[in-house]
Amino acid sequence: MTDAYRAPMRSRRNDVDPGLAVRRALELDFCGIGEPIDERDERRIDRFCEVPKGSFVWTRSDDGFHLGKLIGPCCPDASPAALAADLVHVRPCDWLPGPVDPALVPEQVTYSFARGGRNFQRIGLNGAAEATEDVWRRLG
Repeated sequence: MTDAYRAPMRSRRNDVDPGLAVRRALELDFCGIGEPIDERDERRIDRFCEVPKGSFVWTRSDDGFHLGKLIGPCCPDASPAALAADLVHVRPCDWLPGPVDPALVPEQVTYSFARGGRNFQRIGLNGAAEATEDVWRRLG
């Protein structure tokens, strides 16, 4: 069973448009996180890079929840667009087209995002991975 992860893709910097990072990631087929600010952030990058290929990721934009699957390794992105969006550690991601119908988004996912936060993390609620895999099979 593949795990499901919450990928808010929001910058910790105040000068970054909150929606820019998600829009860029969806357009360019990747999932990413920002530049580390402290030692804890360094560990977050390590964990992001260690997530197994094939893992599911959920993100949220103004138009709803999006579901993707990580398809490659972590790599740095120092392009001006990556710096502007503060997504400088990226992984290739196969995103389903468009937002997922809200009726299909697992409750574990909506709960995970409702808690807030800006960290990439595993959705550890019971049934999250299974429900996510079901959505992927139905729409993928």
